[in-house]
Amino acid sequence: MEPEYRKESDALGNQEIPVGALWGIHTKRAMVNFSFDGRPVRSEMIRAYGTVKLACLTTCDELDVWRDNKPKAEAIIIACREMADGRLDEHIRVDLMQGGAGTSLNMNVNEVLANRSLQLMGNPCGAYDTISPNNDINRYQSTNDTYPTALKLASIRGIQALEKNLISLQEAFQNKERQFAHIVKVGRTQFQDAVLTTLGREMGSYAEAINRDRWRVYKCIERLRVVNLGGTAIGTGLAADRQYIFRVVDTLRELTGIGFARAENLVECTQNADVFVEVSGILKANAVSLIKICNDLRFLSSGPDAGIGEIRLPVRQTGSSIMPGKVNPVIPESIIQAGIQVMGNDTVIAQACATGNLELNAFLPLVTANLLDSIELLTTACDILRRYCLEGIEANEEKCRQHVESSTAAATVLVAELGYDKCAGITVQAKEQNKTIRQIVLEQKLLSNEQFDELISPEAVCRLGFKN
Repeated sequence: MEPEYRKESDALGNQEIPVGALWGIHTKRAMVNFSFDGRPVRSEMIRAYGTVKLACLTTCDELDVWRDNKPKAEAIIIACREMADGRLDEHIRVDLMQGGAGTSLNMNVNEVLANRSLQLMGNPCGAYDTISPNNDINRYQSTNDTYPTALKLASIRGIQALEKNLISLQEAFQNKERQFAHIVKVGRTQFQDAVLTTLGREMGSYAEAINRDRWRVYKCIERLRVVNLGGTAIGTGLAADRQYIFRVVDTLRELTGIGFARAENLVECTQNADVFVEVSGILKANAVSLIKICNDLRFLSSGPDAGIGEIRLPVRQTGSSIMPGKVNPVIPESIIQAGIQVMGNDTVIAQACATGNLELNAFLPLVTANLLDSIELLTTACDILRRYCLEGIEANEEKCRQHVESSTAAATVLVAELGYDKCAGITVQAKEQNKTIRQIVLEQKLLSNEQFDELISPEAVCRLGFKN
Protein backbone atom coordinates (compact mmCIF):
# COMPACT_ATOMS: atom_id res chain seq x y z
CA MET A 1 0.00 0.00 0.00
CA GLU A 2 1.34 3.43 -1.00
CA PRO A 3 2.12 5.70 1.98
CA GLU A 4 -0.19 8.68 2.43
CA TYR A 5 2.43 10.90 4.00
CA ARG A 6 6.09 11.71 3.73
CA LYS A 7 8.24 12.90 6.61
CA GLU A 8 10.05 16.22 6.45
CA SER A 9 12.38 17.68 9.05
CA ASP A 10 13.58 21.11 10.10
CA ALA A 11 15.37 22.54 13.13
CA LEU A 12 12.17 22.27 15.17
CA GLY A 13 11.47 18.60 14.48
CA ASN A 14 9.50 16.44 12.06
CA GLN A 15 6.17 16.81 10.29
CA GLU A 16 4.04 14.52 8.15
CA ILE A 17 3.24 16.01 4.75
CA PRO A 18 0.76 14.53 2.24
CA VAL A 19 2.94 12.48 -0.08
CA GLY A 20 2.02 14.33 -3.27
CA ALA A 21 1.89 17.82 -1.85
CA LEU A 22 4.13 20.38 -3.50
CA TRP A 23 4.35 22.33 -0.25
CA GLY A 24 6.45 21.17 2.66
CA ILE A 25 7.18 21.46 6.36
CA HIS A 26 7.58 25.23 6.60
CA THR A 27 4.29 25.73 4.78
CA LYS A 28 2.54 23.29 7.12
CA ARG A 29 3.80 25.12 10.19
CA ALA A 30 2.66 28.43 8.72
CA MET A 31 -0.77 27.00 7.92
CA VAL A 32 -1.17 26.18 11.63
CA ASN A 33 0.40 29.35 13.00
CA PHE A 34 -1.37 31.85 10.75
CA SER A 35 -4.87 30.45 10.41
CA PHE A 36 -6.52 33.88 10.64
CA ASP A 37 -9.45 33.53 8.29
CA GLY A 38 -8.21 31.45 5.36
CA ARG A 39 -7.56 34.44 3.13
CA PRO A 40 -5.25 33.24 0.37
CA VAL A 41 -2.27 35.14 -1.00
CA ARG A 42 -3.42 37.04 -4.08
CA SER A 43 -2.68 35.41 -7.41
CA GLU A 44 -0.89 38.48 -8.72
CA MET A 45 1.57 38.27 -5.81
CA ILE A 46 2.19 34.58 -6.42
CA ARG A 47 2.80 35.16 -10.12
CA ALA A 48 5.09 38.07 -9.34
CA TYR A 49 7.02 35.91 -6.87
CA GLY A 50 7.37 33.24 -9.55
CA THR A 51 8.78 35.85 -11.92
CA VAL A 52 11.26 37.09 -9.30
CA LYS A 53 12.38 33.52 -8.62
CA LEU A 54 12.72 33.00 -12.37
CA ALA A 55 15.02 36.03 -12.56
CA CYS A 56 17.08 34.85 -9.60
CA LEU A 57 17.46 31.27 -10.75
CA THR A 58 18.00 32.14 -14.40
CA THR A 59 20.87 34.34 -13.23
CA CYS A 60 22.21 31.45 -11.14
CA ASP A 61 22.02 29.18 -14.16
CA GLU A 62 23.88 31.73 -16.30
CA LEU A 63 26.59 31.72 -13.63
CA ASP A 64 26.83 27.91 -13.99
CA VAL A 65 25.67 27.17 -10.46
CA TRP A 66 24.35 23.82 -11.72
CA ARG A 67 26.97 23.26 -14.39
CA ASP A 68 27.19 19.56 -13.49
CA ASN A 69 23.44 18.98 -13.61
CA LYS A 70 21.81 20.81 -16.49
CA PRO A 71 18.56 18.77 -16.30
CA LYS A 72 18.17 20.07 -12.75
CA ALA A 73 18.62 23.66 -13.89
CA GLU A 74 16.13 23.16 -16.71
CA ALA A 75 13.53 21.68 -14.36
CA ILE A 76 13.91 24.58 -11.92
CA ILE A 77 13.50 27.17 -14.69
CA ILE A 78 10.40 25.40 -16.02
CA ALA A 79 8.86 25.30 -12.54
CA CYS A 80 9.49 29.02 -12.10
CA ARG A 81 7.85 29.76 -15.42
CA GLU A 82 4.81 27.73 -14.39
CA MET A 83 4.44 29.76 -11.21
CA ALA A 84 4.96 33.02 -13.09
CA ASP A 85 2.18 31.96 -15.47
CA GLY A 86 -0.24 31.29 -12.60
CA ARG A 87 -0.27 27.51 -12.92
CA LEU A 88 0.85 26.77 -9.36
CA ASP A 89 -1.41 29.13 -7.42
CA GLU A 90 -3.33 26.32 -5.71
CA HIS A 91 -0.17 25.10 -3.99
CA ILE A 92 0.46 28.37 -2.15
CA ARG A 93 -1.33 27.60 1.09
CA VAL A 94 -0.08 30.15 3.61
CA ASP A 95 -2.46 32.81 4.87
CA LEU A 96 -2.30 36.32 3.52
CA MET A 97 -1.59 37.60 7.03
CA GLN A 98 1.62 36.15 8.42
CA GLY A 99 4.50 37.01 10.72
CA GLY A 100 8.12 36.91 9.67
CA ALA A 101 8.19 39.66 7.02
CA GLY A 102 6.88 37.24 4.39
CA THR A 103 9.23 34.34 5.13
CA SER A 104 6.35 31.88 5.14
CA LEU A 105 5.30 32.90 1.64
CA ASN A 106 8.88 32.76 0.41
CA MET A 107 9.34 29.26 1.87
CA ASN A 108 6.00 28.09 0.50
CA VAL A 109 7.18 29.31 -2.90
CA ASN A 110 10.57 27.62 -2.44
CA GLU A 111 9.01 24.30 -1.45
CA VAL A 112 6.51 24.34 -4.31
CA LEU A 113 9.20 25.15 -6.87
CA ALA A 114 11.54 22.50 -5.46
CA ASN A 115 8.89 19.79 -5.48
CA ARG A 116 7.55 20.76 -8.89
CA SER A 117 11.12 20.64 -10.22
CA LEU A 118 11.52 17.20 -8.67
CA GLN A 119 8.32 16.04 -10.39
CA LEU A 120 9.60 17.30 -13.72
CA MET A 121 12.77 15.26 -13.21
CA GLY A 122 10.78 12.16 -12.30
CA ASN A 123 11.65 12.26 -8.61
CA PRO A 124 9.28 12.06 -5.63
CA CYS A 125 8.28 15.17 -3.73
CA GLY A 126 10.43 15.77 -0.70
CA ALA A 127 13.66 14.46 -2.26
CA TYR A 128 15.47 17.60 -1.17
CA ASP A 129 18.90 16.03 -1.44
CA THR A 130 18.35 16.36 -5.21
CA ILE A 131 16.68 19.79 -5.27
CA SER A 132 16.57 21.79 -2.07
CA PRO A 133 14.09 24.59 -1.29
CA ASN A 134 16.85 26.50 0.50
CA ASN A 135 20.13 25.58 -1.16
CA ASP A 136 18.79 25.60 -4.72
CA ILE A 137 15.53 27.54 -5.02
CA ASN A 138 16.58 30.20 -2.49
CA ARG A 139 20.19 30.38 -3.75
CA TYR A 140 21.72 33.86 -3.25
CA GLN A 141 18.38 35.15 -1.93
CA SER A 142 16.50 36.16 1.19
CA THR A 143 12.86 36.80 1.89
CA ASN A 144 13.97 40.35 2.63
CA ASP A 145 14.93 41.11 -0.96
CA THR A 146 12.65 38.78 -2.94
CA TYR A 147 9.41 39.58 -1.10
CA PRO A 148 9.48 43.39 -1.52
CA THR A 149 10.64 42.96 -5.11
CA ALA A 150 7.69 40.67 -5.82
CA LEU A 151 5.35 43.17 -4.19
CA LYS A 152 6.72 45.96 -6.35
CA LEU A 153 6.35 43.85 -9.50
CA ALA A 154 2.76 42.90 -8.62
CA SER A 155 1.98 46.54 -7.84
CA ILE A 156 3.44 47.81 -11.11
CA ARG A 157 1.41 45.31 -13.11
CA GLY A 158 -1.69 46.39 -11.22
CA ILE A 159 -0.86 50.07 -11.70
CA GLN A 160 -0.53 49.50 -15.45
CA ALA A 161 -4.02 47.97 -15.56
CA LEU A 162 -5.40 50.82 -13.43
CA GLU A 163 -3.85 53.40 -15.73
CA LYS A 164 -5.56 51.84 -18.76
CA ASN A 165 -8.93 51.96 -17.04
CA LEU A 166 -8.35 55.55 -15.97
CA ILE A 167 -7.63 56.49 -19.58
CA SER A 168 -10.87 54.81 -20.69
CA LEU A 169 -12.81 56.58 -17.94
CA GLN A 170 -11.28 59.93 -18.89
CA GLU A 171 -12.20 59.40 -22.54
CA ALA A 172 -15.77 58.49 -21.57
CA PHE A 173 -16.11 61.76 -19.63
CA GLN A 174 -14.67 63.64 -22.61
CA ASN A 175 -17.31 62.03 -24.84
CA LYS A 176 -20.00 63.26 -22.47
CA GLU A 177 -18.37 66.69 -22.46
CA ARG A 178 -18.86 66.90 -26.22
CA GLN A 179 -22.33 65.34 -26.09
CA PHE A 180 -23.61 67.79 -23.47
CA ALA A 181 -21.72 70.91 -24.57
CA HIS A 182 -24.91 72.67 -25.71
CA ILE A 183 -26.87 72.16 -22.49
CA VAL A 184 -26.86 75.21 -20.21
CA LYS A 185 -27.54 74.46 -16.57
CA VAL A 186 -27.27 75.98 -13.12
CA GLY A 187 -23.87 75.72 -11.49
CA ARG A 188 -24.01 75.35 -7.71
CA THR A 189 -21.77 76.18 -4.78
CA GLN A 190 -22.54 74.99 -1.24
CA PHE A 191 -25.57 73.24 -2.80
CA GLN A 192 -27.02 76.67 -3.65
CA ASP A 193 -27.65 78.18 -7.09
CA ALA A 194 -24.56 80.12 -8.19
CA VAL A 195 -23.93 80.90 -11.87
CA LEU A 196 -24.74 79.29 -15.17
CA THR A 197 -22.49 76.70 -16.76
CA THR A 198 -22.99 73.80 -19.15
CA LEU A 199 -23.43 70.13 -18.44
CA GLY A 200 -20.60 69.54 -20.87
CA ARG A 201 -18.25 71.71 -18.85
CA GLU A 202 -19.12 69.77 -15.71
CA MET A 203 -18.29 66.52 -17.46
CA GLY A 204 -15.08 68.04 -18.81
CA SER A 205 -14.02 68.94 -15.28
CA TYR A 206 -14.46 65.34 -14.22
CA ALA A 207 -12.39 64.25 -17.20
CA GLU A 208 -9.58 66.57 -16.16
CA ALA A 209 -9.62 65.28 -12.58
CA ILE A 210 -9.33 61.70 -13.85
CA ASN A 211 -6.56 62.77 -16.24
CA ARG A 212 -4.63 64.17 -13.28
CA ASP A 213 -5.12 60.89 -11.42
CA ARG A 214 -3.95 58.98 -14.48
CA TRP A 215 -0.63 60.86 -14.60
CA ARG A 216 -0.09 60.54 -10.88
CA VAL A 217 -0.71 56.80 -11.05
CA TYR A 218 1.63 56.47 -14.03
CA LYS A 219 4.39 58.15 -12.05
CA CYS A 220 4.04 55.52 -9.32
CA ILE A 221 5.96 53.11 -11.54
CA GLU A 222 9.03 55.34 -11.23
CA ARG A 223 8.94 54.86 -7.47
CA LEU A 224 8.24 51.13 -7.54
CA ARG A 225 10.85 50.11 -10.10
CA VAL A 226 13.78 50.61 -7.70
CA VAL A 227 14.36 47.29 -5.92
CA ASN A 228 16.74 45.74 -3.39
CA LEU A 229 17.03 42.39 -5.17
CA GLY A 230 20.52 41.01 -4.61
CA GLY A 231 20.79 42.62 -1.18
CA THR A 232 19.74 39.39 0.61
CA ALA A 233 19.11 39.76 4.35
CA ILE A 234 19.73 43.44 5.11
CA GLY A 235 21.07 44.84 1.85
CA THR A 236 24.73 43.87 2.22
CA GLY A 237 24.50 41.00 -0.24
CA LEU A 238 25.54 38.47 2.40
CA ALA A 239 25.88 34.91 1.00
CA ALA A 240 25.34 36.03 -2.62
CA ASP A 241 27.82 35.84 -5.49
CA ARG A 242 29.02 39.32 -6.48
CA GLN A 243 28.31 38.67 -10.17
CA TYR A 244 24.80 37.56 -9.24
CA ILE A 245 24.18 40.80 -7.33
CA PHE A 246 25.12 42.92 -10.33
CA ARG A 247 23.21 40.83 -12.87
CA VAL A 248 19.96 39.69 -11.25
CA VAL A 249 18.03 42.96 -11.61
CA ASP A 250 19.03 43.13 -15.28
CA THR A 251 17.55 39.67 -15.72
CA LEU A 252 14.32 40.73 -14.02
CA ARG A 253 14.13 43.76 -16.30
CA GLU A 254 14.59 41.59 -19.40
CA LEU A 255 11.97 39.08 -18.26
CA THR A 256 9.29 41.64 -17.43
CA GLY A 257 9.94 44.49 -19.86
CA ILE A 258 9.70 46.82 -16.85
CA GLY A 259 12.55 49.24 -16.17
CA PHE A 260 13.68 47.79 -12.86
CA ALA A 261 16.82 49.28 -11.34
CA ARG A 262 18.96 48.12 -8.44
CA ALA A 263 18.81 50.57 -5.55
CA GLU A 264 21.99 52.57 -5.10
CA ASN A 265 21.76 51.90 -1.38
CA LEU A 266 20.51 48.35 -0.91
CA VAL A 267 20.61 48.63 2.88
CA GLU A 268 18.36 51.69 2.88
CA CYS A 269 16.00 50.12 0.36
CA THR A 270 15.67 47.06 2.61
CA GLN A 271 15.11 49.11 5.76
CA ASN A 272 12.44 51.50 4.54
CA ALA A 273 9.01 50.96 3.02
CA ASP A 274 7.94 54.57 2.57
CA VAL A 275 7.61 54.10 -1.20
CA PHE A 276 4.48 52.05 -0.54
CA VAL A 277 3.06 54.88 1.55
CA GLU A 278 3.70 57.30 -1.31
CA VAL A 279 2.01 55.04 -3.85
CA SER A 280 -0.91 54.40 -1.52
CA GLY A 281 -1.33 58.14 -1.12
CA ILE A 282 -1.67 58.51 -4.89
CA LEU A 283 -4.26 55.74 -4.90
CA LYS A 284 -6.12 57.53 -2.11
CA ALA A 285 -6.15 60.70 -4.22
CA ASN A 286 -7.74 58.73 -7.05
CA ALA A 287 -10.30 57.34 -4.61
CA VAL A 288 -11.12 60.89 -3.48
CA SER A 289 -11.74 61.96 -7.10
CA LEU A 290 -14.04 59.02 -7.74
CA ILE A 291 -16.00 59.58 -4.52
CA LYS A 292 -16.49 63.28 -5.30
CA ILE A 293 -17.59 62.58 -8.87
CA CYS A 294 -19.98 59.81 -7.87
CA ASN A 295 -21.57 61.94 -5.17
CA ASP A 296 -22.12 64.64 -7.80
CA LEU A 297 -23.75 62.13 -10.13
CA ARG A 298 -26.07 61.00 -7.35
CA PHE A 299 -27.02 64.61 -6.58
CA LEU A 300 -27.55 65.63 -10.22
CA SER A 301 -29.73 62.57 -10.83
CA SER A 302 -31.69 62.92 -7.57
CA GLY A 303 -35.43 62.64 -7.65
CA PRO A 304 -35.99 62.07 -10.44
CA ASP A 305 -39.29 63.94 -10.00
CA ALA A 306 -38.83 65.65 -6.65
CA GLY A 307 -35.09 66.26 -6.85
CA ILE A 308 -32.53 67.90 -9.14
CA GLY A 309 -33.06 65.41 -11.95
CA GLU A 310 -30.76 67.10 -14.49
CA ILE A 311 -29.28 63.80 -15.60
CA ARG A 312 -30.62 60.26 -15.81
CA LEU A 313 -28.39 57.39 -14.75
CA PRO A 314 -28.80 54.01 -16.43
CA VAL A 315 -31.34 51.83 -14.65
CA ARG A 316 -29.40 48.85 -13.30
CA GLN A 317 -31.82 47.21 -10.86
CA THR A 318 -34.94 47.83 -8.80
CA GLY A 319 -34.19 49.96 -5.76
CA SER A 320 -36.60 48.95 -3.05
CA SER A 321 -38.36 45.96 -1.59
CA ILE A 322 -41.29 48.16 -0.52
CA MET A 323 -41.36 51.26 -2.75
CA PRO A 324 -42.56 50.41 -6.28
CA GLY A 325 -40.72 52.12 -9.12
CA LYS A 326 -37.83 53.33 -6.99
CA VAL A 327 -34.45 53.09 -8.70
CA ASN A 328 -31.27 53.85 -6.77
CA PRO A 329 -27.90 55.12 -8.05
CA VAL A 330 -26.32 51.79 -7.17
CA ILE A 331 -23.24 52.11 -9.38
CA PRO A 332 -22.05 55.43 -7.91
CA GLU A 333 -22.84 54.06 -4.45
CA SER A 334 -20.67 51.01 -5.02
CA ILE A 335 -17.80 53.15 -6.33
CA ILE A 336 -18.01 55.39 -3.26
CA GLN A 337 -17.75 52.37 -0.98
CA ALA A 338 -14.72 51.10 -2.88
CA GLY A 339 -13.13 54.53 -2.53
CA ILE A 340 -13.76 54.63 1.21
CA GLN A 341 -12.12 51.21 1.52
CA VAL A 342 -9.07 52.47 -0.37
CA MET A 343 -8.84 55.41 2.04
CA GLY A 344 -8.97 52.95 4.94
CA ASN A 345 -6.31 50.78 3.31
CA ASP A 346 -4.07 53.84 3.06
CA THR A 347 -4.22 54.35 6.81
CA VAL A 348 -3.29 50.70 7.41
CA ILE A 349 -0.39 50.89 4.94
CA ALA A 350 1.00 54.04 6.56
CA GLN A 351 0.87 52.48 10.01
CA ALA A 352 2.44 49.22 8.82
CA CYS A 353 5.29 51.02 7.06
CA ALA A 354 5.90 53.27 10.04
CA THR A 355 6.19 50.23 12.32
CA GLY A 356 9.29 48.83 10.64
CA ASN A 357 12.38 48.57 12.84
CA LEU A 358 16.08 48.90 12.20
CA GLU A 359 17.16 46.92 9.12
CA LEU A 360 13.76 45.53 8.06
CA ASN A 361 10.02 46.08 8.00
CA ALA A 362 8.36 42.92 9.31
CA PHE A 363 4.88 44.04 8.33
CA LEU A 364 5.07 43.93 4.54
CA PRO A 365 2.44 41.16 4.33
CA LEU A 366 -0.09 43.65 5.70
CA VAL A 367 1.13 46.25 3.21
CA THR A 368 0.78 43.68 0.42
CA ALA A 369 -2.77 42.80 1.39
CA ASN A 370 -3.94 46.40 1.45
CA LEU A 371 -1.92 47.86 -1.42
CA LEU A 372 -2.91 45.20 -3.94
CA ASP A 373 -6.49 45.41 -2.67
CA SER A 374 -6.54 49.17 -3.29
CA ILE A 375 -5.15 48.78 -6.80
CA GLU A 376 -7.70 46.13 -7.71
CA LEU A 377 -10.61 48.06 -6.16
CA LEU A 378 -9.77 51.21 -8.13
CA THR A 379 -9.13 49.29 -11.35
CA THR A 380 -12.51 47.58 -11.09
CA ALA A 381 -14.26 50.75 -9.93
CA CYS A 382 -13.10 52.74 -12.96
CA ASP A 383 -14.29 50.01 -15.30
CA ILE A 384 -17.68 49.59 -13.61
CA LEU A 385 -18.28 53.34 -13.45
CA ARG A 386 -17.53 53.74 -17.15
CA ARG A 387 -19.42 50.73 -18.49
CA TYR A 388 -22.44 50.56 -16.19
CA CYS A 389 -23.04 54.23 -15.48
CA LEU A 390 -21.17 56.92 -17.36
CA GLU A 391 -21.61 55.68 -20.91
CA GLY A 392 -25.39 55.45 -20.42
CA ILE A 393 -25.96 58.82 -18.73
CA GLU A 394 -28.62 60.94 -20.42
CA ALA A 395 -29.32 64.63 -19.94
CA ASN A 396 -32.75 65.92 -18.97
CA GLU A 397 -32.54 69.05 -21.11
CA GLU A 398 -36.00 70.28 -20.19
CA LYS A 399 -35.24 70.11 -16.46
CA CYS A 400 -31.96 71.94 -17.02
CA ARG A 401 -33.78 74.68 -18.96
CA GLN A 402 -36.43 75.06 -16.25
CA HIS A 403 -33.78 75.44 -13.60
CA VAL A 404 -31.91 78.03 -15.63
CA GLU A 405 -34.93 80.25 -16.17
CA SER A 406 -36.28 79.98 -12.63
CA SER A 407 -33.00 80.27 -10.76
CA THR A 408 -31.33 83.41 -9.46
CA ALA A 409 -28.26 82.10 -11.27
CA ALA A 410 -29.74 83.48 -14.46
CA ALA A 411 -29.58 86.97 -12.99
CA THR A 412 -25.84 86.72 -12.49
CA VAL A 413 -25.20 86.59 -16.24
CA LEU A 414 -27.03 89.91 -16.55
CA VAL A 415 -24.74 91.78 -14.16
CA ALA A 416 -22.34 92.90 -16.91
CA GLU A 417 -25.29 94.40 -18.84
CA LEU A 418 -27.54 95.74 -16.09
CA GLY A 419 -25.34 96.09 -13.02
CA TYR A 420 -25.40 94.28 -9.70
CA ASP A 421 -28.04 96.40 -7.95
CA LYS A 422 -30.48 96.16 -10.84
CA CYS A 423 -30.05 92.40 -11.04
CA ALA A 424 -30.50 92.04 -7.29
CA GLY A 425 -33.81 93.84 -7.60
CA ILE A 426 -34.85 91.56 -10.45
CA THR A 427 -34.26 88.46 -8.34
CA VAL A 428 -36.35 89.89 -5.48
CA GLN A 429 -39.20 90.73 -7.85
CA ALA A 430 -39.04 87.28 -9.46
CA LYS A 431 -39.44 85.61 -6.09
CA GLU A 432 -42.16 87.96 -4.88
CA GLN A 433 -44.18 87.66 -8.07
CA ASN A 434 -43.42 83.95 -8.59
CA LYS A 435 -42.06 84.69 -12.05
CA THR A 436 -38.90 83.74 -13.91
CA ILE A 437 -35.94 86.06 -14.34
CA ARG A 438 -36.70 86.15 -18.07
CA GLN A 439 -40.29 87.27 -17.46
CA ILE A 440 -39.25 90.17 -15.24
CA VAL A 441 -36.54 91.31 -17.65
CA LEU A 442 -38.87 91.22 -20.65
CA GLU A 443 -41.77 92.90 -18.81
CA GLN A 444 -39.51 95.78 -17.80
CA LYS A 445 -38.07 95.92 -21.32
CA LEU A 446 -34.56 95.73 -19.93
CA LEU A 447 -33.48 93.29 -22.66
CA SER A 448 -35.05 91.69 -25.70
CA ASN A 449 -35.79 87.99 -25.79
CA GLU A 450 -32.92 87.51 -28.23
CA GLN A 451 -30.50 89.43 -26.01
CA PHE A 452 -31.51 87.32 -23.02
CA ASP A 453 -31.00 84.12 -25.03
CA GLU A 454 -27.56 85.32 -26.08
CA LEU A 455 -26.53 85.98 -22.48
CA ILE A 456 -27.53 82.49 -21.35
CA SER A 457 -26.20 80.68 -24.42
CA PRO A 458 -23.57 77.93 -24.01
CA GLU A 459 -20.95 80.17 -25.59
CA ALA A 460 -21.71 83.07 -23.26
CA VAL A 461 -21.76 81.12 -19.99
CA CYS A 462 -18.51 79.34 -20.89
CA ARG A 463 -16.71 82.49 -22.04
CA LEU A 464 -13.74 83.46 -19.89
CA GLY A 465 -14.78 86.85 -18.58
CA PHE A 466 -16.08 89.63 -20.82
CA LYS A 467 -14.65 92.41 -22.95
CA ASN A 468 -15.24 96.07 -22.11
